Amino acid sequence: MRLNPFRALRPPPEIAAQVACVPYDVVNREEAASLAAGNPRSFLHVARPDIDLPASTDPYDASVYAQGRTALDGFLRDGTLVRDADSTVYIYRQEMDGRGQTGVVASVHVDDYENDIIRKHEKTRKDKEDDRTRHVLTLDANAEPVFLAYRPSVAINADVAAVVKGRALYDFVAPDGVRHIVWKVTDPSPLLQHFAQVPLAYVADGHHRSASAWRAGQERRKANPRHTGNEEYNWFLAVLFPSDDLAILPYNRVVTSLNGNTPAAFRDRLALLGRLEAVTDSRPPRPGSFAFFLEGRWWLLTMDESTIDRRDPIKSLDVSLLQERVLGPILGITDPRTDKRIDFVGGIRGASELERRVTNGEMVLGISMFPTTMEQLLAVSDAGAIMPPKSTWFEPKLRSGLFVHELS
Repeated sequence: MRLNPFRALRPPPEIAAQVACVPYDVVNREEAASLAAGNPRSFLHVARPDIDLPASTDPYDASVYAQGRTALDGFLRDGTLVRDADSTVYIYRQEMDGRGQTGVVASVHVDDYENDIIRKHEKTRKDKEDDRTRHVLTLDANAEPVFLAYRPSVAINADVAAVVKGRALYDFVAPDGVRHIVWKVTDPSPLLQHFAQVPLAYVADGHHRSASAWRAGQERRKANPRHTGNEEYNWFLAVLFPSDDLAILPYNRVVTSLNGNTPAAFRDRLALLGRLEAVTDSRPPRPGSFAFFLEGRWWLLTMDESTIDRRDPIKSLDVSLLQERVLGPILGITDPRTDKRIDFVGGIRGASELERRVTNGEMVLGISMFPTTMEQLLAVSDAGAIMPPKSTWFEPKLRSGLFVHELS
């Protein structure tokens, strides 16, 4: 696949921690406004410009995108962001809970996205695509990177190891306790050559950002009668991690009703699917097992392995097994994308969040999942298939604001 150096907009090292923020799509307007309160340098003013407009403003109003451009221009004027002197790539390491993941920051080609060299595993929503496409085009920049994975390469590992021996450009710990370290690559040629031998990359997190970057590139091509293919809008911002560096957290579920079943009847129906037992541990021990929090205690369901076709990359996913055997037939939730009786809880919040929401009466059932594995994600993507909704939760999240890629 193709990687390209880019001339980044980025914060000076002494204020990087102030600028860096969570991705736009992991917080709502109120949460984003709270995080940015008292910090005029927060990149949330660019990524979530609605926080600087009246709360009644339609999030898709033209004024929102114009405000984002105003904020970006202001950051360039006051030195919150500076334009790098040269085009290059960067190494970006994150450390959380005793483990680390180290990726390469570069721009990737929109044609590689279109031709499925960059593979996907989720459906996207048109309204969210429209939003980010308009954001990219109004800013004339990719404000936030896409999180990509690739199968490990010994040569790339060696290139990265050589770079991280040098002095870091950024090194700070974010408010959530995650450490972020960035190195600027002096000579990106070896990395570019070795990535040319990588056959595929995979969208781990950022399907809407990548689809929007592709759409923005297409619009720029159509609007340019002198298009040559060499323009910067043919590329979009990404961080590429070796898949064996990454960990997927479970994406848990909470449900508002048992669909007319009593708790005892619900447990009886679960018991028909495998072995059901009362437990104290909220964590399912292996694929094909699920922990249910009901009436103040945990129950572990271990499905009969002989009924699971492990050759099928979609039907063997735990999220598929739960949907096809529990959510649909027992709880009547046939479309988890739209059914208001189900909600989703990222694994970073822990099982205690499930217990809290059930105990306070908001929900009646919490479901703790075994996390999808990276190999499952790669297999689904390679099959050209789509994962069920809310199948993966990646942590740590990439911080926004450390790199911006301009389209012209």
